[in-house]
Amino acid sequence: MSNSPQHIADNTQAQHDSLASIFGFNQFRTGQQQVVSQLLSGHSSLAIFPTGSGKSLCYQFCAVHLPHLTLVVSPLLALMKDQLAFLQTKGIPASSIDSTLSPDEQRNTMERVKSGEIKILMVSVERFKNERFRQFIDSVSVSMLVIDEAHCISEWGHNFRPDYLKLPDYKAQLNIPLVLLLTATATKKVKLDMAKRFAIAPEHIVQTGFYRENLDLNVIPTQEQQKASTLLQLIEQQQGCGIVYVTLQHTAEQVAVGLAAAGVLAKAYHAGLGDEVRQQVQQDFMLGHTQVVVATIAFGMGIDKSDIRFVVHYDLPKSIENYSQEIGRAGRDGQPSRCITLGNLDGLNTVENFVYGDTPELQGIQIVLDDIRQGIQSRNTQPLSKTAADISFDGQWEVQIHGLSTQSNIRQLPLKTLLVQLELMGIVRPQYTYFADVRFKFLQDKADVLGRFDAKRQAFLNSVFDHTDFKKVWGSLNFDTLFEQTGAERSRVVAALEYLEQHQLIELQTKQMTEVYQVNSTAIDQSDLAETLHGYFSEKEQKELQRIAMLVRFFQLDKCLSHSLSRYFDDQNAPIQCGHCSVCRGQVAHFQVTKEVTDIDELAVAEAMQALAAQIAEKVEYQLGEDTYCRFLTGMTMPLFTRLKIRQLRGYALCEKNRYLAVKTIVRKILAK
Repeated sequence: MSNSPQHIADNTQAQHDSLASIFGFNQFRTGQQQVVSQLLSGHSSLAIFPTGSGKSLCYQFCAVHLPHLTLVVSPLLALMKDQLAFLQTKGIPASSIDSTLSPDEQRNTMERVKSGEIKILMVSVERFKNERFRQFIDSVSVSMLVIDEAHCISEWGHNFRPDYLKLPDYKAQLNIPLVLLLTATATKKVKLDMAKRFAIAPEHIVQTGFYRENLDLNVIPTQEQQKASTLLQLIEQQQGCGIVYVTLQHTAEQVAVGLAAAGVLAKAYHAGLGDEVRQQVQQDFMLGHTQVVVATIAFGMGIDKSDIRFVVHYDLPKSIENYSQEIGRAGRDGQPSRCITLGNLDGLNTVENFVYGDTPELQGIQIVLDDIRQGIQSRNTQPLSKTAADISFDGQWEVQIHGLSTQSNIRQLPLKTLLVQLELMGIVRPQYTYFADVRFKFLQDKADVLGRFDAKRQAFLNSVFDHTDFKKVWGSLNFDTLFEQTGAERSRVVAALEYLEQHQLIELQTKQMTEVYQVNSTAIDQSDLAETLHGYFSEKEQKELQRIAMLVRFFQLDKCLSHSLSRYFDDQNAPIQCGHCSVCRGQVAHFQVTKEVTDIDELAVAEAMQALAAQIAEKVEYQLGEDTYCRFLTGMTMPLFTRLKIRQLRGYALCEKNRYLAVKTIVRKILAK
């Protein structure tokens, strides 16, 4: 029997035989077979399935039958590790290239991919920025690109990640014929946006429905002072394990300690804990040694545990999309599970502050634009080691994101969004990414290394070694002097070093990732460019605040919550009344502010602002605006604050319980005096 992709696509029996023999399943779940048949017939597809309903099987099944590598982009390391463990149990050769691998392990993985031994390779989207990875993957035949959590590509989505916007270009550059987009949470607008970016036809969008009849949605208006005791009572009533979601790291610690003191096997999980601690918490939860994990949103995406019986939102989630994703981790085994929200308006300021903190100030945007202008002026006086730009893109700018984030006081995620906006406006064009610091040491004698090659290659390698500054064992390569004197293209040099490392002749280290852009020097000089970009971020800020307002409205609806949630995600087939939510039981929620917030002390605010201004003026040149003051007073983390250790300054987080706009009114009043 033929096992070609087309034969499998056309033959239902062959698909079921393959499903049983490789995966041990008797039948496909809803939607899976349509996606599989489309892909194996050569049609790129978008699959929107509820959390836990088998999205991953679609690419895993196809990968076995496609001739070359399936490349999977996944946003979370834990998610990769879980899927790799599953594939290993099925005898499907799969691996990842990620930050946890040693140089030897990474080299071994790359060799197995090149030989065709590995069928599925998992990477993060950031891996594409790595010039060594790009060099490697360009030499491999790829049958399919899979993008997990694909809603990250849409600016209309709840979890927009600027790096995802570049994936369509990567697909084109690498000549990958097929793409599969996977997500559980996509509104109609997001769905169409994703499909358009990858030219996926409407008939190849497979959406199976959002409604899950085994999830009981319960919204309980709760006073802030009573949350801890209410939570304990709820957990004591539950059977099995669960997740409690909170907004802040210190809340996770406090709640976990409180539950543990009451005899509940509970542990905290958040991004502030070390990798080993987080892995241990996750493992204990998976094995049933821990009943409850109290977590920020850092926990959950990589949790493939089918018997989670309850999910409690101790604090309000960030959006309806986040809420649906988080409750979607309950009851994946199809058994009844409870999703409980303890609601009030007290923590609204905290959720809003995440939004305000991601809006760059006008001055910060101006600093980025000035850096581009200065960069292209200095760069244009130097020889370029790449093909010259075309007429409109006549300048070159290099940037290291971490340094520019600190310099501009813009967090890294909005800074990346800013660069993507400049790209979409035709002002910058990404060229390539390289490591500013390339170091290597010889694992074999230099003469023996050179002796392996003919005279022409020896001469080339000698020039590379001659432009490497060795200090004892390790040497740093100077690409600029190498290019000036020999004209050696950077890509050729990197490929040669990769080859030497693969054959264990040298050990290679790369640091300080630098992104290179071509710049339209006429467009970058637009007088109102900074204001235009600031307007974009201000509009985005308002959309995110509206998203929070929609979430609060959703929890206080007087119509079936399950039906309303399904309609939000464009599922028109959910029952009008589910019978298993608090509204259907006649319990309509009404949220209130339950904890009195102290009025803002104008004199204390003025003193705090004075202290901040003095500290900043002493250390750096930075013109403080009202938003910097507000972020200081509300206790936000900003690159400038981290750099100057501002958190230790008296007055930091003085108004953290107050709404941002109320603080801004006072700050504006003080500045006007």
